[in-house]
Amino acid sequence: MAFKIASSPHLSRHFKTSTLMQRVLLCALPGVAVQCYFFGWGTIIQILIAISVALASEAAVLRLRKRPVIATLKDNSALLTALFIGIAIPSLAPWWLTVLGTLFAIVIVKHLYGGLGHNIFNPAMAAYVMLLISFPVQMTSWATPSALLSQPVEFLSSLQMIFIGASSAIVDSMTMATPLDTLKTDLAMGLTSHESLAKPVFSDGFGVGWFWINLAYLAGGLVMIKLKLIRWHISTAILASLFVCASVGFLLNPDTHAGPLMHLFSGATMLAAFFIATDPVTAATSVRGRLVFGALIGVLVYVIRTYGGYPDAYAFAILLANLCAPFIDHYMKPRAYGHRSRG
Repeated sequence: MAFKIASSPHLSRHFKTSTLMQRVLLCALPGVAVQCYFFGWGTIIQILIAISVALASEAAVLRLRKRPVIATLKDNSALLTALFIGIAIPSLAPWWLTVLGTLFAIVIVKHLYGGLGHNIFNPAMAAYVMLLISFPVQMTSWATPSALLSQPVEFLSSLQMIFIGASSAIVDSMTMATPLDTLKTDLAMGLTSHESLAKPVFSDGFGVGWFWINLAYLAGGLVMIKLKLIRWHISTAILASLFVCASVGFLLNPDTHAGPLMHLFSGATMLAAFFIATDPVTAATSVRGRLVFGALIGVLVYVIRTYGGYPDAYAFAILLANLCAPFIDHYMKPRAYGHRSRG
């Protein structure tokens, strides 16, 4: 039998890369559908923009690198990166924001490091952080959930706001901060968490729509574990460490700390825990390493959410953990069979 050496991702089941990416895409669709239900057509438009730019830029870079274009595009990795960028960007953000983010993810983060299997950072999260630092106003102005609007934003209106723009008065009435950002701002202004959670945006205690969005991504993540597309270690470690940290903080001072369920079902928690942090290229690989990798992300998310300036924190936490992945793998290598410790 021939011994084959190949770059990551390495999987226990014999999936082609294209099949793996395709099934992950399908598992993410319930979450995307729920997100579109609460935040309108803009999410679909942003995803389509990201997909178009991702495929075009990847094809251009592959030609420059003299690599097979069609065969590489068929691995669906660019498609998956584009989906995550389209989901992460506010649904009514200007079109050029998505274009810049997607170009950065594909050209710089992915291909500058050698392409799929060689990038050290998750491309979608690196692009999100770049946009968040460079354009904080546009990246923190999310569409108002449809449940809080007297009239939902129609498809044509969404197109107009994304591609043409609108007056500042219209933009201000159609966009708002995320629930996590609202809570953090209120706590900084001296309000208690109970007073902040009494606002209409927290009508269900988690932020309008965000509980159902996270629930849908959780369902898709569990399906991926069932199909053995991902292992359970990273996702479980993230959620468990975040739950423990949030519980301790809430028990110590419930007036200035959100409860653990708020942390688990707000923002990008389930999307990041199941679909992004589990990226087999940039995550730790051993069993113990994956547990440490996931726990590190959960702790970093809580610390950044509580004491940092970025309320969601998952992108920063995942990128920091990506940096630590080789170090974690080095010290968490499984013991070789037959090894006997020195006594």
